[in-house]
Amino acid sequence: MPGDDPESDAADDPHGVPEQALDALLDASALKDERRTGWQLRGVDDPESVAAHAWGVAYLVLALGDRFRGDLPGVDLDRALRLAVVHDVAEAETGDVATRADSTADAVDPAAKEAAEREAMRDLAGPLPDRVRDAWEAYEARESPEAILVKECDLLDVCLQAVRYERDDRYDPADGDPGAFREYDDLDEFFATTGPRLRTETGNALFARLRDRYRAARDGE
Repeated sequence: MPGDDPESDAADDPHGVPEQALDALLDASALKDERRTGWQLRGVDDPESVAAHAWGVAYLVLALGDRFRGDLPGVDLDRALRLAVVHDVAEAETGDVATRADSTADAVDPAAKEAAEREAMRDLAGPLPDRVRDAWEAYEARESPEAILVKECDLLDVCLQAVRYERDDRYDPADGDPGAFREYDDLDEFFATTGPRLRTETGNALFARLRDRYRAARDGE
């Protein structure tokens, strides 16, 4: 009888969405509440969520993507936006794992992290169109100019956020985990983790300008 099988009804209805797809969307929406771990460790007041960071990355792609064409000829900004939107979606299940430069911090097993994220994407993207998983896979491969651009913007967004938090006096290390930052003061570690991973001249030039702004805010200049 009609209505007995929601999946069948969705397939027959061009406007229908399978229940499993709705479940996956609800699970992915947890990204809006998943706070960025690095800022929490440093005691940032009301730190951004992973979803807010993803918006920041997408906005940088849209706003500055053209400036990377000298480094990344033929980059397709529309495709890059797809990658930016999904690049951290696995963290809706795995949570955010901070990248650390402090040698005393607990090391993250890259293979275990990748395996956990792939498992998460099987759940989150499995019931959705292939383009969702394809965009995530393309970003993870870091082979296309779009993936490289999104990673550059991912790193630069961290620096932008650090400038904002420093400028607005938004953090107190005593409210975070003071023992987590033994080798870096203020928000210096966030620049130590981002700078070495940039791959383009444009990205490095923007990084240098943001680092200068951060230092000026940090030093009260």
